[in-house]
This record gives sequence, structure tokens and C-alpha cells, in this order.
Amino acid sequence: MELRALGRTGLSISPVVLGGNVFGWTADERTSFDILDRFFDAGFNTIDTADSYNRWVPGHVGGESETIIGKWLRSGGISRDKAIIVTKVGSDMGQGKKDLSAKWILEEVENSLRRLQTDYIDLYLAHWPDETVPYEETLGAFAKLKEQGKIRAIGCSNLDARMLQDSFDAAKKAGLPRYDVLQPQYNLYDRDTFEGPLADLCVKEEIGVINYYGLASGFLTGKYRDKADTEGKARGGRALGYLNDKGLRILAALDEVSVETNAEPASIALAWLYQTRGVTAPIASATSTGQLDAIIAAGNLTLSADQMKLLDEAGA
Repeated sequence: MELRALGRTGLSISPVVLGGNVFGWTADERTSFDILDRFFDAGFNTIDTADSYNRWVPGHVGGESETIIGKWLRSGGISRDKAIIVTKVGSDMGQGKKDLSAKWILEEVENSLRRLQTDYIDLYLAHWPDETVPYEETLGAFAKLKEQGKIRAIGCSNLDARMLQDSFDAAKKAGLPRYDVLQPQYNLYDRDTFEGPLADLCVKEEIGVINYYGLASGFLTGKYRDKADTEGKARGGRALGYLNDKGLRILAALDEVSVETNAEPASIALAWLYQTRGVTAPIASATSTGQLDAIIAAGNLTLSADQMKLLDEAGA
């Protein structure tokens, strides 16, 4: 397993990024610690979270995932410089709206730093577009945080090609640092929002890409084969939307490659992503160390050209 350069950020990240959205939700603190320990013991180094994880859980207010990661960092299992921490700002944390104003960013970064129990964030992302705030204001706030040493690199999530280009133009005109990383939704099934103009722009501008929903809410693990498999599962409702001709065609292709490689479908789906043009590393979460095995295996799996083609055509 080799680390990969994340665009122009100067950061080197593992070929699969560990999703922290489940920490404090479907993985309790002790399980989360075990997952993080095993992930780093295997040589991986990058964790993705957000201030809003997991605000959607009844009784939660957001910050639960960052808090668990902070406790784990403080426990001393690894030195801080060995971990690449990615977190995000801009979600509704009680303000009643998505918010990329300078005032909110400069306030909320302090909350994330406190929860994470660290002096700096390696990669800070604007979580959602906020068309009520000029790019210059958001980028200016990020620039200030970089100057203060509180963040090392910046990026964005959920921007389309036009928005991303507009942000580049604004940064250049104002003499501000640009976004160097994009976090889009992208997997073997969900491909339209990234492939095409957005992927082309990322390649042209040397943008690091760490995509979310790499396993399509667990569907690409192969554990959801019919409606009954989704019942009573935390993400079963989302997976249900993939149970159609296209989804079953992708599962069949994953099964075929699984026989050839002796790897699990989840490992194959993630390996397809980081071998795909424009992608640096997919994000995948695990609620147990058993599920983590497939993520670790993915980082050490190389698919052949024929296997890549089979999967590509199945999900086209």
C-alpha cells in the first residue's frame, strides 16, 4: 500500500480514506477506537469527518464524530503528525441554513479544533455550496486560518464544474488561495455528477479528489441483494434505491471479479475508484473491524485492465 499525493496540497494520503460519519452513530466510542487503531496499524493514515456528523441522529447536536476522533488522538495511539485529519464546515449547526460566511468559519473552526483536541486541521473543506456568500469571503476566511497555522490545506465538497471554475476565477482575481481538493459523490453506480466536465476540470487543475459514498451506502458490499436484506438496517433505505437492473448488473460484475481476485465486492468497488481517472482516494466507513478488513484489502488490490473495463461497462 502506497500513499498518494493529494493534488497540490503537499499532503500524502492513503488510497482509501476512513469515513468518520459512523463514529458516534452506528459505531460507539469503543468500536470507533478499535477501527481507528486497526486502520492506522495497517499503514493507512487519513480520516474524513465533519462538524455536522452526526447531527441527523435523534438527540445529537453535531460534533459527535469529531469528539470521538479527538479522544482517540489524545489517547496517544499514534503521534498527531502521522494522521491526516479532514473535516468540513458549512452545514447547518443550528443557524438554520448552510453557512460559509467568514464569521461562521472563523467561529466554527475553533469548535472543530476543540472537539478534535488538536492545534491544526490538515484539510478543511467547505461542505456545501452557499450562494449567499461570495467565494472571496469564504476563501478569505480560509486564507486567514492558513496564515494562523490552524489549517494546512483547503477544499470543497458538492460543487459542480461551473461552481468549481467560478471559485478558481474568484481566487485568482482576489489573490487568494484556491480550493485544491474536491469531495464529490461518486461510486460505481452514481457516476453522472463527477464524470465529464467536473472530472476533466479536476484533472486539468490537478485537484485532489476524495469521493464520498464510495460503497453507495453499503450497496456495493454485496450485502443487499433484495428488499428483505435492507429491512431494519440503518442505511437500508438508501440501499433500496440501488436494487434495480443497473444495480444488479454491477453486483454481477463485482461477483465475477471477486471470483478472479478472491477479494470481497467492497474491496473491488473501492479499488475500481482509486484506479479511475481523476480520483485520488475514495472514502469508506466501517462499523466493525470485520467490515474494515475489506477497506484495508482494497488499498492493496490492483485490478487488471479487463476487470476495470468489466466494472466500468456494468455501471455505465
